[in-house]
Amino acid sequence: MDKHLAGIDFSAPSAEVARRLIGVTMLVDGVGGRIVETEAYDRTEPAAHSFNGPTPRNFSMFGPPGRSYVYRSHGLHWCLNFVCREEGHGAGVLIRALEPLAGLERMRERRGLDDPRLLCSGPGRLCQALGVTREFNNLALDAAPFALLAPEAGAAVAVLAGPRIGISKAVELPWRFGLAGSRFLSKPMR
Repeated sequence: MDKHLAGIDFSAPSAEVARRLIGVTMLVDGVGGRIVETEAYDRTEPAAHSFNGPTPRNFSMFGPPGRSYVYRSHGLHWCLNFVCREEGHGAGVLIRALEPLAGLERMRERRGLDDPRLLCSGPGRLCQALGVTREFNNLALDAAPFALLAPEAGAAVAVLAGPRIGISKAVELPWRFGLAGSRFLSKPMR
């Protein structure tokens, strides 16, 4: 895979990739929307799954850049990450929320609700709406079922940064990124 996808160099540091993903359209089997919230993780900080090295659960986080890393959070919800940096490093971007734009009926069926703001606002909701499960782990992002589309040329994307959500370590890092003014974030930016 080319390390560049949707105009983003996935071999770059995860915080840079996370910021640049805001405004990118992500589709999984044609269902998806505009990414409005991400979080960056890197093996150098203790909140990252890669902090203690590779395991059978997180091996794909150490793979080449531009691949998926899917894990189950607290035994309940699937979470989708995009692998960054060079192979062996252990960095990624958690896709926290998107604005639904394609396949809304399919999302509604999977989620069992109608409110578009609740379809993909949070990593577990997002994966349920897009049908992402463990079978999507370690797949190339430049091939089906994934599609990443850069924002329209000249489109202004105002990005906010703040602390990540739901972690107890490395909370001081401003590695959560959100689209300014979006009503589809999992939680308001602070």
